[in-house]
Amino acid sequence: MVKSTKGNYPTDATEKAYNGSDRNAVKFGFTPQSELWQGRLAMIGFVAYLLWDFNGYSVMRDLFHLVSSAPR
Repeated sequence: MVKSTKGNYPTDATEKAYNGSDRNAVKFGFTPQSELWQGRLAMIGFVAYLLWDFNGYSVMRDLFHLVSSAPR
């Protein structure tokens, strides 16, 4: 059963599942909300790196090349 209490957006039982607050609220510190946002941003960063790498701009390849060709 979906009930509407916030304007036109439906709410359900999972919205307040984490410590009685909105799951998508931006909260700082070690909270479930911040863990969700950190995971989302990590996934975006990982996909961005993969796209960058597949376009030929490999950061890891360049770093390995610099390390292997450094004078000793």
